[in-house]
Amino acid sequence: MSAFLRPAVPGEDPLIGEPERVTAQHYRPVSSHLAIAPPVSVVIPAMNEARNLPYVFRTLPDWIHEVVLVDGDSSDDTVRVARELWPEVKVVAQRGKGKGDALISGFAACTGDIIVMVDADGSADGQEIVSYVSALVSGADFAKGSRFANGGGTDDMTAIRKLGNRVLCAVVNAKFGARYTDLCYGYNAFWRHCLDDITLDCTGFEVETLMNIRVVKAGLKVQEIPSHEYDRIHGASNLRAVRDGLRVLRVILRERGVPRSARAARATRVTLAARAARAVSGGPVAMRVTIPRGEVS
Repeated sequence: MSAFLRPAVPGEDPLIGEPERVTAQHYRPVSSHLAIAPPVSVVIPAMNEARNLPYVFRTLPDWIHEVVLVDGDSSDDTVRVARELWPEVKVVAQRGKGKGDALISGFAACTGDIIVMVDADGSADGQEIVSYVSALVSGADFAKGSRFANGGGTDDMTAIRKLGNRVLCAVVNAKFGARYTDLCYGYNAFWRHCLDDITLDCTGFEVETLMNIRVVKAGLKVQEIPSHEYDRIHGASNLRAVRDGLRVLRVILRERGVPRSARAARATRVTLAARAARAVSGGPVAMRVTIPRGEVS
């Protein structure tokens, strides 16, 4: 873990072993009872979502460290609207195509210790981010949103999509020893060091399934967060149930061939090495990304 939760007490060093003194001003107040030290980056992949962005940004907490908008060559005013709503927004021009490609570019541009994935269609409530962050600072490596956990819900899924999600989730649970209640959902958060333990090598909507499988195979601690998915506010989704369901199934079948025990052993070695490096340097380890970044502006 790159940081942990402690009260900001004047005259006390909250982070033991840090070379630079951390004061109460370094903490970001989340509520009257909670403050966090780790900076939080929010990644929003968007293409022609100018009409939805006001709803998305309106719900984002003001204590967020940075917002990274990955623009998929929008033909509307997506970038201009984002900069008006959040003047410090970091805009990444996506070079490839697909949601997976957009997220990979966005992750590469993040500087926060915690990364949150949020869709740009207005279906996610940014106020839920505090629940994700709370799970991470309490010990989880990966906070996975679930529309079907107790307290979650969805207004946006058709019956066929619910059935497909349930079947694919059951397959992943059986094949990889997971205990997920939801599989294909894009509202997730994780410590940045998780990117050292998994390799993201897909470009489409199946990226969420790939992440869910590989964090389990890497031996990372996953906690599900009940989340409510609302209807898309404007426009039409690029998701296609049958086409993208088959892509998800191909990912599951491909991942089944990689021994889980071998990947878990590798994750342990990588995590121990990363923690040792942080202890020596007194700071976070730089994120390794093997896929080219988009252009940041």
